[in-house]
Amino acid sequence: MSSYEQRRAAFARGLGEAAAVIPSARHAVRNADTEYEYRPDSDFYYLTGFDEPEAVLVLAPHQEKERVVLFLRPRDRTQEIWTGRRLGVEGALERLGVDAAYPVAELAERLPKLLVGAPSIAYDLGNDEDLDRLVIGAVKAARHEVRRGGTAPLSYVAPGQVLHEMRLHKTPEELALMRRAAAATLAGHTAGMRATRPGLGEFELEAIIEYQYRLAGAQDVAYPSIVAGGVNATILHYNTNRDTLRDGDLVLVDSGSEFDFYASDVTRTWPVNGKFSAEQRALYDIVLRAQLAGIDQVRAGRPVDAYHQAAVRVLTEGLVDVGLLSGSIDSLIEENKYFEFYPHRTGHYLGLDVHDVGRYTDPDKSYRALEPGMVLTVEPGLYVQQDTDVPARWKGIGIRIEDDILCTAGEPENLTGAIAKTIDEIEGLVGSDTFARA
Repeated sequence: MSSYEQRRAAFARGLGEAAAVIPSARHAVRNADTEYEYRPDSDFYYLTGFDEPEAVLVLAPHQEKERVVLFLRPRDRTQEIWTGRRLGVEGALERLGVDAAYPVAELAERLPKLLVGAPSIAYDLGNDEDLDRLVIGAVKAARHEVRRGGTAPLSYVAPGQVLHEMRLHKTPEELALMRRAAAATLAGHTAGMRATRPGLGEFELEAIIEYQYRLAGAQDVAYPSIVAGGVNATILHYNTNRDTLRDGDLVLVDSGSEFDFYASDVTRTWPVNGKFSAEQRALYDIVLRAQLAGIDQVRAGRPVDAYHQAAVRVLTEGLVDVGLLSGSIDSLIEENKYFEFYPHRTGHYLGLDVHDVGRYTDPDKSYRALEPGMVLTVEPGLYVQQDTDVPARWKGIGIRIEDDILCTAGEPENLTGAIAKTIDEIEGLVGSDTFARA
């Protein structure tokens, strides 16, 4: 069995007797008749490895023959000349390990028959009105079919209850792809540091970084890159990337590549002129120590909140040390006084989605324990807004350091740890390219 067949079998076991309908994403229109570059739905791709639009996977474990059925676009010579080759029905049967494949136009006709015999259906209502109507109609038709005896779905369940827990625990094959993404991200960030100098545009730095991703084999960025110079770095999700990098400022780069739809997510912050000022160095040192403390907590059995709490404590202690906060460390944390400088959590799950699926708490609302195979970002930061009541020398500094950490049975593994982040490493790299600006 392929890894996708194994996933489908495990998903079906987790659902019990329920059938499942898992669609891929639709094309999204950018403007007028121009579409965004297509990316498949992560749940659908996880179960199929198929990346064409207009496709729906139906799992019907109660059926005798057609237990795994894929509905997809048929071959069409004219359309393929215009928009690219299609796998087609015959190709799906040959290559995707499904029991049956049909043109997607036949979904409404065939789905009711596939649902007969299933007591419930795993389907996410509310994401696609047209498909919702089709599925609801199919369930109604299946119930009508068995009105004199038999079983049809009487309830809907969320497929993510099973599927997202599966996706949260990465297999060796998935981790290999994430390591490829990490390697491409290493190439991009390193090239970006080497090329940085005063007068470079944020957009130019973005282009240099993302060009290296492509050269390293990544197919795309995992999310729009943040390249934030100076005070722009205090905007957490800044991605305008149109400003000019200035002598004496820092630049915060939050950017990661995507390899076979698996994401990396990395942030580094470095001085535009290659040397940290005293204030920049002091805050950078605090953030780096907080990140290392957080990474050390990414261990099996520890609560998923432990690495956030570890980072918060180090950040708060550091803010007191440099005089930006005053008072008892415990009180400052309890009263969230650090929020003025650190208003976000320390990380999230990572995988096919940048903010990947999986629950963070148990049913009793306590934080769940980390387990081997989970990948998380650890990304503390400090941001001193210009209207904060502190001495002027601190204002406008924004720093974040982020890596992708694999929880193992032993020590945490930093998938992106090769990307320079110590002060000495960064100062040795920034501006080391000597090519002239075009």
